[in-house]
Amino acid sequence: MYPVLFIGHGTPLNAIEDNEFTKGWKEVAERIPKPRTILVISAHWVTRKLRVHVSKKPRTIHDFYYFPKELYEINYEVAGDPRIAEKVIQLTKAKTDNAWGLDHGAWSVLYQMYPEQDVKVLQLSVDYYKKPEELFQIGKALRELRSDAMIVGSGNIVHNLRKADFCKADGYNWAEKYDDLIRAKIFERDFESIINYGKIPESQLAFASSEHFSPLLYVLGAVSAKDEIQVFNNACTFGSVSMTSYLFAAKD
Repeated sequence: MYPVLFIGHGTPLNAIEDNEFTKGWKEVAERIPKPRTILVISAHWVTRKLRVHVSKKPRTIHDFYYFPKELYEINYEVAGDPRIAEKVIQLTKAKTDNAWGLDHGAWSVLYQMYPEQDVKVLQLSVDYYKKPEELFQIGKALRELRSDAMIVGSGNIVHNLRKADFCKADGYNWAEKYDDLIRAKIFERDFESIINYGKIPESQLAFASSEHFSPLLYVLGAVSAKDEIQVFNNACTFGSVSMTSYLFAAKD
């Protein structure tokens, strides 16, 4: 059974930088079994209804502006996996999509983790109109997929760019406090409190909208009772962005 990952992806520049966060992504990729296929739930594909990308050759989407030319020249040329997409449809009732591809929430991370571009990749959208409990249940339905694909949620537990200071290397006290709170709930396996994050007053400051937090709900739904929990890249940056990431993997 493949692991499940939640990755704090941060800025698109991480695709071309060598820093503590990209090192963490590479180290994780080296110590887990290389998957045949990766299903990514990215904060940057938000839809009205749940959708799965079914293309055999997903395009690389440069969904950002005013970044270095080098970023726009990257094409993460991997194959899609229509067979796994069909399984996702059966498990979740997702609608098919041929128009999307791989946004930077997917390829900026995978470009560092699997630079050989030899792993099949497809994306499942964040359904913005579903309640947190419904997103968790989608993840739970995807648990069956773990024998065929590695599930990766890509977002940020704290993501409030309105409060960001791009010259700041660490996090504001409130951002780190919220990050610590969610980490404690994850290790306690108190997923119910995370699903009900709306009852946590600090959530209103941690993110202005929920799409970067939502991939975590899919991931927690896909977690098995047999999975051990590991945290990596345990830090905030730019004041109000959490890079904290999690690996959920069954013990050998």
